[in-house]
Amino acid sequence: MKAPPPVEPICVKVNDAARMIGVGRTKLYELIASGEIEAIKLGKSTRIMTASLHELVMRQRGPE
Repeated sequence: MKAPPPVEPICVKVNDAARMIGVGRTKLYELIASGEIEAIKLGKSTRIMTASLHELVMRQRGPE
């Protein structure tokens, strides 16, 4: 029996998002404030959209 492929989360905690792109929490909050990364509030928790992290990295790479 084959295990299903792992599911990528739609959003992650701030610490996890910062670790994913190699920046600190302060820099991540700056990116959120500038609108470069999309974040949502779930109750009192802030979650970062993983698609927005991927988009940020692709923008920073520039045209190929």
